[in-house]
Amino acid sequence: MTARTRLLDQAVGQAMSALSAAAKKGLGDPALAELVMIRASQLNHCAFCLDMHLGIAREHGVSERQLDLLAAWEEAGDVYDERERAALALTEAVTVLTDGFVPDDVYERAAQHFDDVRLAHLTGLIVAINNWNRVMVSRRIPPGGHTA
Repeated sequence: MTARTRLLDQAVGQAMSALSAAAKKGLGDPALAELVMIRASQLNHCAFCLDMHLGIAREHGVSERQLDLLAAWEEAGDVYDERERAALALTEAVTVLTDGFVPDDVYERAAQHFDDVRLAHLTGLIVAINNWNRVMVSRRIPPGGHTA
């Protein structure tokens, strides 16, 4: 496997970056944003995004315990609070649309912890990282070489 290094069209890359930045800023919780982006990247097997967002998460003070247990967050007891759990459940539901829809109970759970504006930003962030994961995985971009 070789990396497919053809760059994105500049306008597309800028638009994707703008969506990511706006969603993360609007969510207002950089540590939670990183947990969400890491979890989606785990599900999508994106080594590039995992490498980048794990480093950023540490910079934002996310604990090593949370990072270590993220793949098993549902079984991790009190390592994640209810707000984080709701965000992670929504992340998984939006990332893996095997049934075609985000289950109502998952959406309602998130809506209990995020107002409409923050919920829109959380959803935008999940969509944005899924876009990035698909671009990086399809291009087989290896970890490293990113700038935070």
